[in-house]
Amino acid sequence: MMPLQSLSIFSASYNGQLDLAEFARPGFRRKCTSDFAQAESRCYDDSGSFLHAGTCTHCLCGELWMRAAHFLLLFLCATAAALPAFASTGEELAEQVAEAAEAQEYREEAPEEVVAEIVDEAPPAVLNAGTGDVSTTGACAADIDTFCVDITPGAGRIAECLSGQMREDEGKAEGGELTISEECLQELDEFKIDRSTNINKDLGLVFRTQQEAAQDFRLDAMLHELCEPDAAALCADVEVGEGRIQECLRQKRAQLSWDCQEELFRKEVEDADDLRLSVTLYKKCLGDKKKFCSDIKPGANRAKDCLEENKDAAGFSEDCKAEIEAMMERRMTDFRLDATLREVCYEDIEEICGYEKESLDSIAGYDGRVENCLMDYRDEILRPECAARVHKLIMVASGDIRMNVPLADACFEDRAKFCADVAPGSARVIRCLQDSREDLGYECRATLFDQEVRMSESLDFMYPMKKACTKELEQLCKDVPEGHARQIKCLQENVDSQEMGPMCRQEVRRQEERQAEDYRLNFRLNAACEADVDELCADVCSSFQGQACGGTVYRCLTDNRDNIKDDVCKDEVFYFLKMEVNDFRNDVLLAEACRTDVNTYCADVEAGNGRVHTCLRRNRANLSPACKDEERKLNIIQAENIELRPRLKKLCKEERSVYCKDVAAGKGRVVRCLQENLAKPGFSQGCRVEINRRQSLRNQDYRLDFGVAKECKDDILGVCKEAKDKADGENAAVLLCLIKNHPDLQLGCQGEVARALRMALWSYAPGVKITAACDSAVTNICGVKAPVKPKFGKVGKCLKTNIDKLDGECKSLVDIGAPQDARSDFVSTLTLAGLHSHMRTIEKTFGFSRGTLVERKKGVRMITLTGWTALCGMFSLIVVLIGGLYALYYQQRYGKLPDIDAAERGPMVVKGSKGS
Repeated sequence: MMPLQSLSIFSASYNGQLDLAEFARPGFRRKCTSDFAQAESRCYDDSGSFLHAGTCTHCLCGELWMRAAHFLLLFLCATAAALPAFASTGEELAEQVAEAAEAQEYREEAPEEVVAEIVDEAPPAVLNAGTGDVSTTGACAADIDTFCVDITPGAGRIAECLSGQMREDEGKAEGGELTISEECLQELDEFKIDRSTNINKDLGLVFRTQQEAAQDFRLDAMLHELCEPDAAALCADVEVGEGRIQECLRQKRAQLSWDCQEELFRKEVEDADDLRLSVTLYKKCLGDKKKFCSDIKPGANRAKDCLEENKDAAGFSEDCKAEIEAMMERRMTDFRLDATLREVCYEDIEEICGYEKESLDSIAGYDGRVENCLMDYRDEILRPECAARVHKLIMVASGDIRMNVPLADACFEDRAKFCADVAPGSARVIRCLQDSREDLGYECRATLFDQEVRMSESLDFMYPMKKACTKELEQLCKDVPEGHARQIKCLQENVDSQEMGPMCRQEVRRQEERQAEDYRLNFRLNAACEADVDELCADVCSSFQGQACGGTVYRCLTDNRDNIKDDVCKDEVFYFLKMEVNDFRNDVLLAEACRTDVNTYCADVEAGNGRVHTCLRRNRANLSPACKDEERKLNIIQAENIELRPRLKKLCKEERSVYCKDVAAGKGRVVRCLQENLAKPGFSQGCRVEINRRQSLRNQDYRLDFGVAKECKDDILGVCKEAKDKADGENAAVLLCLIKNHPDLQLGCQGEVARALRMALWSYAPGVKITAACDSAVTNICGVKAPVKPKFGKVGKCLKTNIDKLDGECKSLVDIGAPQDARSDFVSTLTLAGLHSHMRTIEKTFGFSRGTLVERKKGVRMITLTGWTALCGMFSLIVVLIGGLYALYYQQRYGKLPDIDAAERGPMVVKGSKGS
């Protein structure tokens, strides 16, 4: 059952086939509470929000029922009829009427009697012919076939068609031949009289009244009463009809009386869901509806939504497009004008944005507060239909500033100043404001930033990029779902792909640069690192003071990456580091510090793939102190992981897959593996040169060697503090100190220094400070003379073989860098990666299938034994267990452990004397 006021919604949605499901939606129901002593009432929606005041008759759809008898209206307000068991409403009634209409089209009787109770204040009513229309099988059958053959039965449409023909007959000269039979005229009269006895028999009454009122404001009694003075004063020269007075009043809304504003808005809300009730829009868009939306039924906002979806299609008229966009702009200011949003988001609005909703007046809103609340708290929306509608609203607001109420208001003056000649739509004005960011006023700049944060969530909200990358999305990111910036990340990961076109690459690069300016524009990182930012970087940048963070929070997270607790945040920070090393512009602090240096030394170098970083480091001696320091910091971070070395990763791709495929990236492991296999065949010249180049840098700066920097941190701050304070990582001072004090270092540091020195000897080059003590020995003993660079490993092996011929200092270096016995060599490589490598070598030697797996769980690396290795391990464990139990038994019985040494010597035989 449904209140009387909802009949307008029901009737407006009726076209061809009855869509009674529409009147069940709660967003626009009314209830009328009356005080007959004062003949006054107030109308509210279901949430209790005040809509308009007036008499009880006005409450009943603004005197739509003035045409009915006054006593019937009083009866309808005063009584509420109970719903009989046989009466139908909603979808059930719609199905019954549709079946009856189909039968009537074939000139057959309805399959069953249809009883309607749309308005619960009136008694149930049997619909004539099951459709609420003149029967196609009665006295008018022949006349219908002659004059109304194309009319679908229902809602009085055939009656209206016959009435039109009757009016034509009445206009003929006296004595002219009538075209409609007398029998049909009599049946038509009887149908109309019967229909007038019960509102539930006239399915089309309210909509016809609404249509007439939309054309002529005088036919809406309440609107006419309260707005006539305003119309006379402000629209005196406007001709009545075709909605012209209403349009004039809306254009001068600010000058209207409060009562007129209320009624005008009430009428606008009631008419919002049907294209036919928007007179100007309907008139200008009728042709486009027939062309693009011919199969869309009017009502429930369907036709308007269809036109909106097609407004940018080829062949769409400019007049209709302008009216549609004006409607959309108006709709964004007040959610009550969006019939679809009202319906699908009714419960979410109450639960999430109830305060904003209750704060609205009974007149039209202006700031879109409910829509913006839904957009801000979209993650809390529970109903998928509502989430989809809000997603669409953000898409619209991101593409046209006119539909973005907060941005349009905040940037009104800046738009006029900087973007006056830019046509709205396709995000052109928003892009113009972004390009003028530094010159914008504070309010506009802050609001624009807030909108950009919102847009960063989805490619759907970035119109220019989505348009430029349509082909690339299909080719490169076909299976990547929308949302949470997943498609944006996919495009970023493929930015250097040959399949990416120049326009798409340009847009992706632009977005990368923009999100590098503030971590909040990086949706994935911002969402994943919220807690870690609050804990680690709270003092770096406050997001509650409108402060632009620049690259400060990125730098804070990078510097504290070992302290980040959330694994997803760690992944996002690492991904950002990859972006930084790939393109210097993604590191805002470095880009600013090196701006002049890039222009001076690397102006012709194309950004991307770490090319600008390589150029700057080749010109390191000439860089400004600030730029040199920024490059040094980034270089140290890159030393941790080959994934942060774009050039090395590219040049050594094949070698890595052959020699180090089981070595996980991180902690310098892959680079170390590549170095250790450098002497093996198959290394390309490019990879070999790049590894040697990086080794020469590590020979100078200990910070570029992850193992030394990590394991020797305490020793550097201890025994080598003076060297660090003087030169830090420059001139190999710290490395020389560590080598000099090698016996006094911690065990872990000793091993890393030994490895670093061994690599320096095996990749020997004359003049390197940490191996300079052996330069003469290399020349005299190994026969290597400058500038010839020996093959990798040749010098190391030569020095180790001839260690007895070396002088004291060089011999000491070889002692540290080249262990003398197999046990020391084994211990120096007893790391997880080394152990795994040894086991894989044994497997390959004996032809066993792979039995070891290296994996990482929650940041901890482990080796899992499977197959033959697992059996061997279990057997060894059993042997150890049995041995332990035997030792325990022996100790309990004899009071001591077995004498293994005595057992190895064999039994002691004591020979006695002959006489014994």
